[in-house]
Amino acid sequence: MTGLAASSGIRPEAGIAVVDKPAGWTSHQVVGRCRRIFGTRKVGHAGTLDPMATGVLIVGVNRATRLLGHLMLTEKEYAATIRLGITTVTDDAEGEHTGAAGAAGVDEAAVRAAVPAFVGNISQVPTAVSAIKVDGQRAYARVRAGEDVTLRARPVTVHEFTVHEVRSADADGTPVLDCDVTVRCSSGTYVRALARDLGAALGTGGHLTALRRTRVGPFGLDRAHPVDGDTESLPLIGLDRVAAECFPTLDVDERAAAAIRHGQRLRGVPLHTLTALLDRGQFLALYRPDGNDAVPEAVFV
Repeated sequence: MTGLAASSGIRPEAGIAVVDKPAGWTSHQVVGRCRRIFGTRKVGHAGTLDPMATGVLIVGVNRATRLLGHLMLTEKEYAATIRLGITTVTDDAEGEHTGAAGAAGVDEAAVRAAVPAFVGNISQVPTAVSAIKVDGQRAYARVRAGEDVTLRARPVTVHEFTVHEVRSADADGTPVLDCDVTVRCSSGTYVRALARDLGAALGTGGHLTALRRTRVGPFGLDRAHPVDGDTESLPLIGLDRVAAECFPTLDVDERAAAAIRHGQRLRGVPLHTLTALLDRGQFLALYRPDGNDAVPEAVFV
């Protein structure tokens, strides 16, 4: 199904668009463009990408916006370049430099030896310039207002942290190492923080110079569509298909389907995890386990 222009007067069905976010755009700008493309205010996104970053951004339209919070729990993949030897206030290339120790004393072997400490279930302090709320205000807003912000460490999972090419470079007279890496991680993991912490472990500091999200759950770059100021349409993936691709599914009978439509508890229907319940392929709701029963998490019909 293609996106419908705002001028068509036709309200589109619910679904998600897989966007390849361009560099320099905020995630909010992508949402604004999609509101015009699909002719509805009910548009949101899952998993913010910084303006510097590019790649897969999941955009929900109409009822699919209620699904976004659950899609954010999925695994994500990134291709990134980490620059060792310089630190910045944002842990990426957009922030002011806060240190330039240089990486003259660090070699490729040391980099590769340090990376395994950041794989697995780890505790990570998010970057201070982030969208995390502190006392009701975004952390980045507090930092830009001149406050010192220290966020609490939280558990994240890094499934893969692979170093590819390591190159020596010169950054305005400072010797640095540029490391091309691949990261596969849980939602909530900050690749910028991995760059910062890897640099700290090597005694030289680090930040990101490039970040591209290559996958969110089952949606990779091969399914992503570019957006710019002239984009007039985007393919929309319907809710039935999204549910089938992103969650375990259970087909129910007519009696259970009627109960689900009213958001009722399903007694004697044990689930192992959050599950999409279907009626002959139609996505009805997300239900979660509660003992030997299933209870509604979100009903979509």
